[in-house]
Amino acid sequence: MRRKLAAGNWKMNGLGTAQDELRAIAATPTRQTDLLICPPSTLLERAAIVASDTPLEIGGQDCHANPTGAHTGDISAEMLADCGASYVILGHSERRTDHNESNAQVAAKTLAAWTSGLTAVVCLGESLKERQSGQTLDVITAQLAGSLPDGATGENTVVAYEPIWAIGTGLVPEIAQIDEVHTILRAELVKRFGVMTGDAIRLLYGGSVKPDNAAEIFAVPNVDGALVGGASLKSHDFKAIIDALDAS
Repeated sequence: MRRKLAAGNWKMNGLGTAQDELRAIAATPTRQTDLLICPPSTLLERAAIVASDTPLEIGGQDCHANPTGAHTGDISAEMLADCGASYVILGHSERRTDHNESNAQVAAKTLAAWTSGLTAVVCLGESLKERQSGQTLDVITAQLAGSLPDGATGENTVVAYEPIWAIGTGLVPEIAQIDEVHTILRAELVKRFGVMTGDAIRLLYGGSVKPDNAAEIFAVPNVDGALVGGASLKSHDFKAIIDALDAS
């Protein structure tokens, strides 16, 4: 059975004082839900210390495909692991859009993450124009095929569906739309990796997940958790989302 996952992406937010929020999140009791926070790299090592001996896992927000080299400003998967990270977010729409990351680049980063022992949270998502023109499923399945290398398992990979137009906008797809995408993603994973492996990879939904809509989203089959942005910055809001997921 797939364990649920509540993942928080802090993006470019958080200073040293955010450790209080981490402590509060780490103390959240759960029965069947794993907890993950991906802070900015400046907080990674401190976050890992706070999370030590707690159920909270710490992850990076991106990594380079190479282990070392002349890549000013980048961080390798090995460096993330060395800081205490166990996960890394890859292919987030803000990386794909702001840094023109391709599916092939995301796949290369995913391999690097696996090599360093990190679980890759591989993100997929369509734009509003693609949604309105009926291209969502074509875009999502192409991203999945191109961004996920051979060798994905339930241990080294999580897939997150985050429609670009829902991230930070307050807009959320209809429940039927979330259901449709997650059903297709599950079918594609099973077709490519076989029933046992394809059914073991967790699927998260992300995009304006909040305490007041979390329970409805988590009731959708094949939604195994959430990748949460702004609401994960405040422990009170994130804990409410965790509670909704744990009760689903």
